[in-house]
Amino acid sequence: MFQKGEKVVCGSKGVCSVEDITTLNISGVDKQREYYILKPLYMAASTVYVPVDTADEAIRRVLTEDEANELIGRIPQIPLITISNEKFLEQEYKNCLRTERCDEWIKIIKTIWTRKQKRLEAGRKITAIDARYLKIAQDCVYGELAVALSMPRESVEEFITSQLENAICV
Repeated sequence: MFQKGEKVVCGSKGVCSVEDITTLNISGVDKQREYYILKPLYMAASTVYVPVDTADEAIRRVLTEDEANELIGRIPQIPLITISNEKFLEQEYKNCLRTERCDEWIKIIKTIWTRKQKRLEAGRKITAIDARYLKIAQDCVYGELAVALSMPRESVEEFITSQLENAICV
């Protein structure tokens, strides 16, 4: 069970704060069922209601600082998605996002970054699908790493880059 004030990850809403654990007084909702009331950190106007009894399927704890640093250290070993068919590639992006695992989100970021570089070298822009999934994956990863590492979300990409450059130089 999660506690009031705890930070959790809730699907596409990203990192949320547990604001309350209570029953809901809404018509059509079981008045005896308890819900987590979640406030996404990076979507100010949003509120998420998750039943306590099914929360294990919908929310998880945020990475610890050690887990976040270990993940960053593993980025070079995280494989790219090797699907070349655009339709199947988009489905794989969706599959990776649904796992709600940072390493799968990083797989999307690495794959799209590589594809983007190849397209730029050929004088073409990033595809709309790649741009959309890159933003979603970055929002998910950077938001969680920002909380785990106690830093502003805007600083995460630069921090990851510096950590990877330092690892290469060692």
